[in-house]
Amino acid sequence: MRGWLALLMTCSLATMAGEPEMPRDKANQVAGTWRMVSATLEADGRIERPYGENPQGMLVFTQGMHFVEVLTDGDMPRFQSNARGGGSDEENRRAMASSIGFFGTYSVDEQGRFAGNRVEGATFPNWVGGVRTTKELQLRVEGERMYETFTRPDGGRFSAEFVRAR
Repeated sequence: MRGWLALLMTCSLATMAGEPEMPRDKANQVAGTWRMVSATLEADGRIERPYGENPQGMLVFTQGMHFVEVLTDGDMPRFQSNARGGGSDEENRRAMASSIGFFGTYSVDEQGRFAGNRVEGATFPNWVGGVRTTKELQLRVEGERMYETFTRPDGGRFSAEFVRAR
């Protein structure tokens, strides 16, 4: 048992050592885990709810400057098949239209505010390799809430509100 514990601790330290670390004098405002509580999309003069009336999502920013974001419709009906990849065309289309998952790296400015990100992987492959600056993507932290605004390439404006997870 002690051998496994030592191995686990060694692996954990090795993994942490491989992550770029933010200078200690910066207060990273976005670091932590955030849960989505609302989301809207303004496009063509209309306001839509891309993740439905019960949006579910989580946004995680590590101190090592990595992020993961997964957003879904909490009321998405289950697929007929229990096999991943076994959905009908309609089920797959609905799932793709009402969810997104992506990950990558991010940066903060001298005040610890979000400064941009780079997408390394995504359920929407067109985002892979994308770099977003504060021109396209703004994250503003106010206490225990974070507000995200993303201007899509088609001009649509996505807005979401998150609360810090405890």
